[in-house]
Amino acid sequence: MPEKLIYMDHAATTPVRPDVLKAMTPYFRESFGNPSSIYTLAQESRKAVDDAREKVARALGARVSEIVFTSGGTESDNTALKGAAFALRNVGNHIVTTAIEHHAVLHTCHQLEQFGFEVSYLPVDQYGLVTPAQVAEAVNGRTVLVSVMMANNEIGTIEPVAEIAKAVKDRAGSLGHTIVVHTDAVQAAGYLDLDVNALGVDMLSLSAHKFHGPKGVGALYVRRSTPFEPQQMGGGQERQRRSGTENVPGIVGMGEALRIADGSREQASAYCTRLRDRIIAEIRRRLDGVYLNGHPTQRLPNNVNVSFESVEGEPILLGLDFAGICASSGSACSSASLEPSHVLVAIGRPAAIAQASLRLTVGLENTDEDVDYVMSVLPDLVRRLRSMPSLAGVE
Repeated sequence: MPEKLIYMDHAATTPVRPDVLKAMTPYFRESFGNPSSIYTLAQESRKAVDDAREKVARALGARVSEIVFTSGGTESDNTALKGAAFALRNVGNHIVTTAIEHHAVLHTCHQLEQFGFEVSYLPVDQYGLVTPAQVAEAVNGRTVLVSVMMANNEIGTIEPVAEIAKAVKDRAGSLGHTIVVHTDAVQAAGYLDLDVNALGVDMLSLSAHKFHGPKGVGALYVRRSTPFEPQQMGGGQERQRRSGTENVPGIVGMGEALRIADGSREQASAYCTRLRDRIIAEIRRRLDGVYLNGHPTQRLPNNVNVSFESVEGEPILLGLDFAGICASSGSACSSASLEPSHVLVAIGRPAAIAQASLRLTVGLENTDEDVDYVMSVLPDLVRRLRSMPSLAGVE
């Protein structure tokens, strides 16, 4: 283990805040009752779940009854898409989304295609943006669902979700039938305003571990009267929308983590934006052949995603890890081959550049000294890797 550890992968997960862990702890042993039971011990758990639901609802500007707790962002995305699509399958079978969504959305759409749904995967521009006009034009008389992420998990680009939702709702009005609008806001919590009424969305997905809550718990906002068919059946928990005994400690942690994150959103955004911009400027100043992936300004405050000419991403990650720096890449290992990120391909990066990407996502615990250290390692590492002879064709 390196003596120094710099964590700059907050888009992957975040450490649980001490106050969040403290709030969760009693519900593992002292107040361990099943919220569905009627005795006092169980009702302590019920009250804790209700209090957490109120905290989440307040952060979203939603009704308490519109919050459904899940096992995380993946389940929230799956449930939103399948729940709306199957509920409206007698109305239409067309879904609109983008080419850069998280795989929790894309793979769910692929699965829905096997059930007879048709999906339009809209292209994005060089920055990863889709326009409201594009989305509205893709809507037709059979469209029942539109899903556009609020902020991209890889390149940080922030989509104009409120404008998209309005364009879709106007189109739905002219067509005379319901079109549900969903947004994956997993990366946005703690940095962007999640007011569902300002956004105009019918469904919104969250995951607690992205904003210093525990892993294994998430939430799905479902606007009242939105057509929705439950995907998990059993005991009828979550107002019949998601059966299964509630993860009380996780739900408590999520509520407290979102309360804190939403309350410190402006300060966190300002702080992380400064570190983000400093990292981008330093990389560009010290190295040639650098591509910034994502929108230059309309991006998450904590997201840096860059690609380098003449070097691959995996050796960069290994070199950073050896130096005690935690980061990630836009590339993903797929069986025996290294596949370029679907997001980077969608914004037009050639495969060689897409495979040489690095994502650094900062958090409040990061400091200017952390940035100094990363900049003392990264440029030299890239130059060293560029100077190494290629092993292509060597057996």
